[in-house]
Order: sequence, then C-alpha cells, then structure tokens
Amino acid sequence: MNKKIIAGLVCLSMLAACNGPKEQSGRQAKGGVYYGGTFRVNEITNFRSLYPLDVTELVAVNITNQIFEGLVKLSPKDLSVTPCLAERWIHNDSATVWTFYIRKGVRFQDDPCFEGGKGREITASDFKWCFDQLCTASPQNSQFQLTFKGLVQGADNCYQLTANGKPLPAGGVPGIKVIDPNTLQITLEHPAPTFLDILTMAGCCLYPKEALTKYGRDIRIHCVGTGPFQLKEIQEGQAIVLTRNPNYWNVDENGNQLPYLESVKFTFVKEKRSELLEFQKDNLEMMYQIPVEIIPQILGSMNSQNNSSPVDYELQQYPALETYFYGFNTQNKIFSNLYLRQAFNYAVDRDKIVTYTMKGEGIPADNGFVPQMPGYDNNKVKGYTFDPNKAKELLAKAGYANGKGLPEITLETNSDGGTRNDQLADEVKRMLEENLNITVNIARVPFPQHLDALERGKIGFFRESWNADYPDPQTFLSLLYGNNVPKDSNARSNANPFRYKSARFDSIYKAAIVTVNDSVRNKLYEEADQVAVDDAPFLCIFYDENYYLLHNYVKNFYGNAMDYRDLSKVYLIPPDKRTQAIMNPNPTPAAPQGNGNN
Repeated sequence: MNKKIIAGLVCLSMLAACNGPKEQSGRQAKGGVYYGGTFRVNEITNFRSLYPLDVTELVAVNITNQIFEGLVKLSPKDLSVTPCLAERWIHNDSATVWTFYIRKGVRFQDDPCFEGGKGREITASDFKWCFDQLCTASPQNSQFQLTFKGLVQGADNCYQLTANGKPLPAGGVPGIKVIDPNTLQITLEHPAPTFLDILTMAGCCLYPKEALTKYGRDIRIHCVGTGPFQLKEIQEGQAIVLTRNPNYWNVDENGNQLPYLESVKFTFVKEKRSELLEFQKDNLEMMYQIPVEIIPQILGSMNSQNNSSPVDYELQQYPALETYFYGFNTQNKIFSNLYLRQAFNYAVDRDKIVTYTMKGEGIPADNGFVPQMPGYDNNKVKGYTFDPNKAKELLAKAGYANGKGLPEITLETNSDGGTRNDQLADEVKRMLEENLNITVNIARVPFPQHLDALERGKIGFFRESWNADYPDPQTFLSLLYGNNVPKDSNARSNANPFRYKSARFDSIYKAAIVTVNDSVRNKLYEEADQVAVDDAPFLCIFYDENYYLLHNYVKNFYGNAMDYRDLSKVYLIPPDKRTQAIMNPNPTPAAPQGNGNN
C-alpha cells in the first residue's frame, strides 16, 4: 500500500479557539518580527544525556540544537548545509583537505566554569580540543563511530590507543590542525561526499574544556555552548527551561539580534492525549506527532470547505526520514538464525498495521531499511510481503516447525514512548503468535534503560526507530557496518545495535561512501540495502511521517523530514496582534530537499 503525502500547511478548525498565553508580549523589530515570549513544547521521552558526545536520541538533539553549534548547521527550511561558527571553508581538488575559517568575536555562553563567570571568545583551538575528545574512547562518547571513524586522518588510531588505556599522541589527532587562532584544517582519509553533513551532528558541536574540567560526568546536564539559548533550569523528567543568550553572535537579514524568543520550555508529559489537552488549553505552542486515534479526523479536515470562521491552528505534514523497526541482535543465540529472522519478517502484515493500528499514519516498510529520500529510490529495494505460509516454511527451516522447541521470545520496548509504541508492540506480538504459533512476551522499560541495554547487546529482540542525522542514505546504512561492531561483546555500540556483520554489505558500503557521483553512489546504497534486507537483522514496520500542530501566532517554525529544529528565528505574535495572525497563517514552507554534494 502506498499513501500520497501532502507536504505543507493545513489550517484546522476542529480544535477549540485560543487566545494564547496572556503573559507573552513583545516589542516589534525591523521586518515585522517580535521579541519576547516563551516557546513551550512537550517531549514524551526522557533524554539520557545533553553532552554533545553522548547525544543519541532525538529528544536530546531537539534540546541541544538550541544550545550548541558547530562549524556548519542544517537549514530547517530545506535541510541544506549552511555556515555557522565557520563563516566559510575551502578544500583541495581531491576534497580531502578542508580548511575552515572561524568567525571572530563569538563567545561561549556565560557560565561558572569560566573565570568571573563570563564566557570567553572561541578559537580554532577549541574545535581542535573538542574533535580530539570526539576521537577519544570514553563511556560518554557515543558519537565517534557515526562521525570521524574511518574518515579523519589518524582518528581511528587515536581512538584505539585511548581504548587501550593509552593517552592521545602529542598533538592529538594528526588530521586535525590549528593553522592560526581562526583557521582549522581537517584532513580526510578519502573523499567523503557527506563530510559537511556529518559536521552538523551533535558530536561535532563546540563546548569549552573548562566545562568538562569543572563538571566531569555531570556535564550531561551542564550545557555550555555558543547557541541562541542557554540552559537556565533543569528538572529531569519534568521540565527544562532555556533562556535567551544575550551575547549571541548572529543577526537576521534586517540586523536584528537573534534569537527573538525570551525562552524555550520543554516539558515531559508521557501521554499524547494529555499533551493534546495541554495544547488545546494554550499551554503549548507546538505539538509534534498526533495521537493516531485522531489522525483521520485531522486529515479529514484537509478537504473541508465549510470553515467560514477564522481558524486557530495549523498542521504541517511531511514524509519523515525515519524508519520504525524491530531489531534483532544477530549475535544472540536465538536470533543468530537467519531463517528465524526471515520468518518473523514474513509473519507481519505491515499494510494492516499502518491502515488500522496507525490509522493511516506512515508508509508500510515494504522496501529497504532506508526510507525514500531525494535522489534515493527505495522502491528498487525488495522488502518483505505478508506471507504466513512462507513464514511457517522458514520457521521449519530454522528448526522450529510449527513453533515447537522455540523458547518464549521477549520483545523489549520503551515504556515512555506514548500509546503508539504500546499499540504497535501488541499488534506485532499478536501477528507473530498467530502466524508462527510461538509465544512473545513484551517487556516495557524506561527509554534510557532500554537504550543502554540495546547498545550493550543485552536484548535479543527490540523496538527502535532511526531518524536521519542528515539527508543521505549513509546515516541509515552506517548502522549496519560491520566495523562498528565492538570486539568486546559487552561494549556499547550505538552505531550497530544489530551486531550485524556481512563482508558483502561492508564491501559495497565502503565503496559507496567514497563515491562522489550521486547517481553511482545511490545505486551502491540500494545494493547494500538489499543485502541487509535479505539478511534480515531488522523487521521494518513503517516509514514515519512528521506532523506538527502549531498555534497560528507562531511564526518562522519550519517542520521538516528530519524534525530538525532551529528556534533562533522563531517568534510569537503578541496577544493583542493575534487576530490578524489567525486570518493570515504561516506561508507554506519549502519542501525538504537533500543537499547532495556540498
């Protein structure tokens, strides 16, 4: 089943009218923007860490993107790479030596870790230090495998040295050099068409060594960056408040200093219906992902022609660069069996799950691990169809005819992922039991605990989803690269939770990531994806969609296929000006596009 996706804004009149938070007001600046107000948003899962090197889940990315910055960043409008702390860059003819020119006058946010509590000016040496940390083995470093491993000259050797308890060599990572206080040079092992995209990831963000020295392991909740907002208050599991960075370096096209907002507040209400109620009560400016039960009602309003009164909300809808799946630990005693994994894949009816359980939200994952994205056609990858007879045949080949002899299976999912996770797990359990005559138990644990056990290879069968770090198939296929499986079976592996190894996949993948030609590279990605699908280290369920409900007084918020959020230019219409905002909702944002070779 394929579903047509309509990107853009849709005004809704189905919800109750609102007047907006009365406490929010602001002065008007050049270009008609307004300063002031609090942007309030809810997250249904807790974060594990806000330390850039240990950010692994989307909720932490959404928070840290407002605090930390890197050499480059993504545009929320089209997901293209744009300058950030590097105002420009150049590279040699082979694109293996990159030189970045750091902005002058940018300062770290004020924090007690600095002398006198005043943030100092950043230099190229700060990036050198952070990137050396990125290439240093540590229990708090989950980003190396996804960023500089196999990419930056000397990075792998430095990581291995520190993993063996030895210090970094003198001068740190040899491929990272400070040319002068405002010039940084990075030398790569090979051309890498996604290098700039990788630099937008959390692990490549800038933070001061003074913060790590002062806070140690507690740096996970002591954020010091250069971004538009700085951490003011944190109550884990309840709320995080960010306040405007008064010394932020950036300005808009009219010369107004950014950001416009006075603060950003994240709450952690776990139940989506409660979150929707908070939105309706004007206690949230935006709601991300709508309860599946009301999706038909919302989508049904798209074609309504009877809305004669002013509307108060709008819906942004985008196909997401995200795959929702259940993973197998391929080194697990039970799930090392290829036929068993394939049997599970044939036993699940993805169309039925999307149509009835998901109420039409999402696209059945009938193709590869990588979702459809600009330049990449996942329709060329053949996935699994629902075929219970084939599933039974494969189960018999696995040595468990009619389920006999197979121990009870435990499917672990996170307990704080909202009703969607619970509904999907229940439905997958039902289908596996009904079509394979086996017993599946569901273990629901808090997300940080689930994530830690998954990364350490302690779970045989687990729920997970992967949201793109950048708009390129590499960000998905890197999770299947055999070199990302640690030698120590108890070591963490965020980069390959399946513990999957395939010489054929690795060969194709390594060829793809050094291929500059987009067309050739994408064909190699398709081939690698097909190899992985056939080996079945995962059971893909659907490719997700991103839905955002926004009050009409929220301006310059651009939803996108990655849920990449940059709130530096978001502003709120003051309460006394909101009648006009309701009559003239946000214009349709540009459709997200891949950035190809940057």
